[in-house]
Amino acid sequence: MPGGPRTVVRARGIAALCCWTLLFVVLLPVLILHSLDARFGAALAVQGVVVVHSGTALARVLTDVRARVIAFGFWLFTYVWLGLAPLAMLATDAYPRGFVVDAHTAFLSTAVVETGLLAYSAGSALASWRSARTSTFLEPVLARRLTSGRVLLLCGVALLLAVVLIPGQGGLSAFFLSRQAANEAAAQAAPSGSADRAMAAWVLSVPAFWALVALVHVPRFRAGDRTLRGVRWILLPLLIVVNAVVNNPISQPRFWAGTVLLALVFSASGLRGPRAFRIGAAAVTAVVLVVFPYSDYFRYDKREPVQVLSLAEQFTSNGDYDAFQQIETGMDYVRTRGFTPTSALGPPLFFVPRAAWPGKPADAGIQLARHAGYTFENLSAPLWIETYMWAGFPSVVGVFALIGAVGRRIDDIRHRLRRHRGTLAALLVPAFGFYQLVLLRGSLMAIVGPLALLLFIPLLITRKPGRQLPPPTGQQSVCAPAADARAVAVPLPTGGART
Repeated sequence: MPGGPRTVVRARGIAALCCWTLLFVVLLPVLILHSLDARFGAALAVQGVVVVHSGTALARVLTDVRARVIAFGFWLFTYVWLGLAPLAMLATDAYPRGFVVDAHTAFLSTAVVETGLLAYSAGSALASWRSARTSTFLEPVLARRLTSGRVLLLCGVALLLAVVLIPGQGGLSAFFLSRQAANEAAAQAAPSGSADRAMAAWVLSVPAFWALVALVHVPRFRAGDRTLRGVRWILLPLLIVVNAVVNNPISQPRFWAGTVLLALVFSASGLRGPRAFRIGAAAVTAVVLVVFPYSDYFRYDKREPVQVLSLAEQFTSNGDYDAFQQIETGMDYVRTRGFTPTSALGPPLFFVPRAAWPGKPADAGIQLARHAGYTFENLSAPLWIETYMWAGFPSVVGVFALIGAVGRRIDDIRHRLRRHRGTLAALLVPAFGFYQLVLLRGSLMAIVGPLALLLFIPLLITRKPGRQLPPPTGQQSVCAPAADARAVAVPLPTGGART
């Protein structure tokens, strides 16, 4: 019917898409270039394509009729760190770190970034086209549901780990020191002691995070259970305190602290719907653009007064935006030393000790830092350059096409399960979606251990749904954790179902 509700909704969606695209593709880039004495060249031209591609994709995610958390995390990182930031760097030939490459290497770096984006988009499009025709093993995994017994056991383990490990980490005060002080202490320690300390920190942080998330979202009884309800309300404040200690943004990397906070927020049932997700995602985008550059206030012992700088000045002087420069460094590394296909074995076999594997690949971020001659080696290695170092453009295309396809399938499955409480899709997808910023920034060897914990722990506290899922949100009371036998039977959606 012409002029009906669907037409109005469609018109509003198109108008919103145009507004976001205008902001991301035109206004923000012009704002950055307008304040600079731009030097145009081939690399800057390709970078303009990257900005248009990533900005349009981010605008599409922010106006989609589905809540696409995985896609949002990917395109947010790409637009800010590999879109706007390199635009300012290439226009001025100014970079946050000292190592600078020639024009040809800069051009190849922009080409690598755009190649990865094209592969990601192609993989996502293919997965979207096939999602209504085939089912995958991902849906049964993401349909797994929390069980109250396992959740309470994890809570107990997280609290026990806090009691045992916090004193060995230096006590409560150590978790509120600046990251500068923590890095200096790690530099003075033996390499093995530093690695053990880092692993102990993640063993504290990740279980405490999942225990809190799971306890908040564990399904509920119909009639209620006073004992379990009482235990739940005793554990909640304890876990909040533990997370405030081990996952605070003072001593923890901002990307991880942000992942914890955003996963808690976006796993809430109120933000699973498309409209609420769009509002929340727009707010996150604004915070990343405006607030993130100043969020390192607690990183250093001596805190200078906050100086408000333009976006262009932040991108060209703040080391937090070194992702593109690290890609350039990696291109120069490959030019002088060649490809290293065996480095691809390092991340999946991260758990093998170097004593048992003398030739184990080194961390890519450390390799790039040494190649550039930096004294500080704790640097990023974006996924684009790390995959390029393996085998060039073919490995970039293969990896990013796979990431795009898997990410789209995960987003579609979460959309189909969005009305069901306590599923793995409701909890794990937001956590991984925002942890993507850490994954994409790299390096893989530095983050694969925490990533394994992030993915493995939720599997331990969930069970297969069989033929049934917990009832959709709104069909249960909010009394206490749910008994599996009392859940209302809801058929598990198949791969071809659409809601």
